[in-house]
Amino acid sequence: RPPEDEEEEVEVGWQEKLFSQFEVDLYLNGSACQTPLDWQYHEEIQKLEKAGGRKNCRIFTYTDHDRFTNLEELCQKVTDLDHEVPSYLVERMANVRRRRQDRKPVEASSLKSKIITWEPSEEFIKNNHVINTPVQTMYIMGDLGPYGKLGHREYENVLCTIKVDGNGVITVKPDFNGTKGAYRIEVDGEKREVWAYTIENASAQVQPEEEEREQRVFRELYGRHRDYLSGLVGSDFEMPLPGTLRLFINGEIVSAQGYEYDNLYVHFFLELPNQWSSSPLQQLSGVTQICATKRVGWDNVAYFCYPFTVEMFYTQEDEGVFHYSLPQWPVLYFEVLSLDFWQRYRVEGYGSLVLPACPGVHMLTIPTWRPVDLGPVAEMRRFFIGGSPELEDLTYIRIPSTFKGKRLSRFGFRTQTTGSVTFRLYCLQQSKAFLKNSSLRQRMQSVLDRLGGFSQQSSVYNVLEAFQRARRRMQEARESLPQDLINTSASAL
Repeated sequence: RPPEDEEEEVEVGWQEKLFSQFEVDLYLNGSACQTPLDWQYHEEIQKLEKAGGRKNCRIFTYTDHDRFTNLEELCQKVTDLDHEVPSYLVERMANVRRRRQDRKPVEASSLKSKIITWEPSEEFIKNNHVINTPVQTMYIMGDLGPYGKLGHREYENVLCTIKVDGNGVITVKPDFNGTKGAYRIEVDGEKREVWAYTIENASAQVQPEEEEREQRVFRELYGRHRDYLSGLVGSDFEMPLPGTLRLFINGEIVSAQGYEYDNLYVHFFLELPNQWSSSPLQQLSGVTQICATKRVGWDNVAYFCYPFTVEMFYTQEDEGVFHYSLPQWPVLYFEVLSLDFWQRYRVEGYGSLVLPACPGVHMLTIPTWRPVDLGPVAEMRRFFIGGSPELEDLTYIRIPSTFKGKRLSRFGFRTQTTGSVTFRLYCLQQSKAFLKNSSLRQRMQSVLDRLGGFSQQSSVYNVLEAFQRARRRMQEARESLPQDLINTSASAL
């Protein structure tokens, strides 16, 4: 074999068509042409033959409109199994052609009135349930057949795939070689041949003036798009008054675990302390659905996944007046109950949760307890006819709202530890003070610092939090020490 016939270098442009020997033999015959694209290729190949034939030998391309590109998209496998059985979703997605679609421009007024389609039709769902990013594809191929036997489809191999989507992202697979070695393809034929090829970026470098002009066009485009979105949203965005904090919580009662009986449900309500308020239409209480438990590990778990939404407002008092009591946060009180076949309910546990003072996502598991009576009669009544000791006022779980004294005694009040309830809380805070203190946001420990004022209360609050953290660390360190070392040090002391 002459060595010059085994080496070939071709510079290919985007969507540039280079015919293979198979296509030349196919489209040169007019009887094989059926579509307008086939007749176009027929005319181009006739012109090439008159000009002396094609310049490329083994390297050719398939553009976005060729049959190979369409079949390649439909025949792509999802897994690496040899005998893959496509699922229903794969079969439906195979019919979605990711091609650039000609869409008519829609006026801004009609878009503004139809941002959300509340009652979509079947045709609307069928056309919009898939994120269909238009993509243009091009394949650079290689005819790796034996010397002198070009034009056989079984010897065609994909050397490079280039895709450009509607967002302007260019994907080249495999990547440009650069400093890496050449890619290798082993062909099973008369002789086991190994072909090596490299891919280089031959595009001309962008001049600084052109790059700056492109960046300016992008900035103008993004600015118009921002103005367009602002026009859709409008200027009716409500801001709280100065000295007011808006607390918005998207909560979820995730699960309850570790309880004695089945068919659980949770009753909860929110108590707002002084300086807190809510809209008259805001519901501050709720009841979940009845949920049967399932065995997970050693516990019986009831998955509620019950969502609730609460919006509250915190109004700041006069900054010149100092109060020795720290500002209180809203408290979520809840009770877990069970229901049997005869529609008799039992109290399974009480608990409370102080809403987090920091914005973000919080996953909290709250243990619960229930009151018990002395002797077996109460437990027999609870088992046979339902009912159990209950709290008349759920705020007795912490400090009753009607309590005005200095000391609250629970001596003689018998309780029993039960299971726990898991909450997921998404907390959002809005205040004008955030705009003033945006540069100091990393140093703020709580919302009290952000609201301004309350300097004494904020410092006390931070000291108490630091003390609690240090106490927890000391307890954890003490529990991790060996018991004999603790006893020896205590006796020496």
